[in-house]
Amino acid sequence: MTAEEKVEVISSTADELKAERIETLDVREKTSVADFFVVCSGNSDRHVQSIAERVAEKMATTRNKPVRVEGDRSGWVLQDYGDVVLHVMREEQRQFYDLETLWKNAQKDPDLP
Repeated sequence: MTAEEKVEVISSTADELKAERIETLDVREKTSVADFFVVCSGNSDRHVQSIAERVAEKMATTRNKPVRVEGDRSGWVLQDYGDVVLHVMREEQRQFYDLETLWKNAQKDPDLP
């Protein structure tokens, strides 16, 4: 499954659960950690958890399990699918950390591959 196909499955699944402000950040030119970040908001801790659980279930049906999951029940869940990283956040945390601006303005380190 390509990174773009993963983004589509993740985004559409999050949308089915009424995730808010779903954004895809292309970070290929900025980091070697991943190709894309998918960032979305939930309106409560339970909503955040539900979105993350449903995405994990849907990705498992495509034989893609997260390499790592962090932030379970903290209001910000990160699921790392290798070339795609999902961030599901409460709106307050999303505004505070502002990943979209952070990664938009990031410069790739010339010493890294």
